[in-house]
Amino acid sequence: MKFLVKKILPLLFLVVYGLGSAQNTPGTPCFPGEPCERPASPIDMYVYVLVIAAILMIAYFAKKYKAQKI
Repeated sequence: MKFLVKKILPLLFLVVYGLGSAQNTPGTPCFPGEPCERPASPIDMYVYVLVIAAILMIAYFAKKYKAQKI
């Protein structure tokens, strides 16, 4: 029961809240007869940099904790 209350329920609430507050159409709404502009997504330019940074951080902390033998 503790596992359910401590782990599963907060995760369930987070997922439900995330789905409830998700934006269904990004950017400006498209109306009939008007061209739809794609919203600018600045994170798209940095996806590769973020992936490399994440891999380097994982390797660094894995090596650091392996050296400490936690």
